Amino acid sequence: MAIYSTNQPSSDLLERLRAMPKVEIHVHLEGATDAATVWQMATRNGVSLPAKTLEEWESFYAFRDFNHFIDVYQTAGGCMRTPEDFAFMTERFLAIQAAQRIVYTEAFLSASLLVEKLPTPDLLAAFGEGLRLGQERHGVRCRFIPDIARHQPETQWRVLDFVLAGREAGIFLGLGLGGIEVGYPPELFADVFAEARKQGLHVVAHAGETDGPASIWGALQALKAERIGHGVRAVDDPALVKHLAETQIPLEVNPYSNYRLKVTPEDAPHPIRALVDAGVRVTVNSDDPPMFSTDLNREYALLAAQGFTWEELVRLNLNAVDVCFLPESEKVNLRLLIADC
Repeated sequence: MAIYSTNQPSSDLLERLRAMPKVEIHVHLEGATDAATVWQMATRNGVSLPAKTLEEWESFYAFRDFNHFIDVYQTAGGCMRTPEDFAFMTERFLAIQAAQRIVYTEAFLSASLLVEKLPTPDLLAAFGEGLRLGQERHGVRCRFIPDIARHQPETQWRVLDFVLAGREAGIFLGLGLGGIEVGYPPELFADVFAEARKQGLHVVAHAGETDGPASIWGALQALKAERIGHGVRAVDDPALVKHLAETQIPLEVNPYSNYRLKVTPEDAPHPIRALVDAGVRVTVNSDDPPMFSTDLNREYALLAAQGFTWEELVRLNLNAVDVCFLPESEKVNLRLLIADC
């Protein structure tokens, strides 16, 4: 079944979207690593993949259903074993961002898995090198937000230590919360988030994707999250939508991800329209792009196909500038860059 649309965007509009300088604030490094890069790491590290050729692996990589997505994500993650892998994948990720005209990115790291793999100094050096090379070669700036996997709550304090060390190195911005929503409410992580805020870290949380409005309320009230990842289930609670509109706490929305994972039915308009119309501040992002056969340009094109105007799409992009964690002086430059497009 084709994903819901109301019209075919003009080629001129699509070209303008591709050319527009963009900011993305919800994308996972591991989930954004393309099949070819994972194949190279697997070959280098002697990891057996469920494919005999790159072409077979690329076919396996394509999204089928939620269980298959988890299988691909975990299989890909198992190929990342050395500091060189993390430097390599970071630089390659920024090359892909540059090809989409993304000029600044805030990306998540699956830190509950990382802290078990390699010593923190080695990881930080690798990420730092990847960021340096990515900016030098491709002109894209990026900073990371490591997150705690909800279903691995025993890792939360080690993840905080990891984030604090990376903040000192100038490559981490804050603490996130991801992983399996159902059965692992935000309240389980209230203490570690309180300490993160005390230490001056930014705090964000995935909520309201596979679980309902209570998860979002918990992220806001128990964690004091500054941004909500996904958050589209807010539409099920008018009081929550009103609160989000009044406070302007932003949602990091990922339309293709929501459709692929059946959060939104494929024959229905995406709830981002209802949220925008209600005055909620939302941003557009790609989540795990190669695993959902998308990228940020396709996300914007999908919204255009669902009736968003050029002016509305630019506003969504500017929302990402407004709510990213750069200093205001740098945001001014990004706004000017977008205004010139």
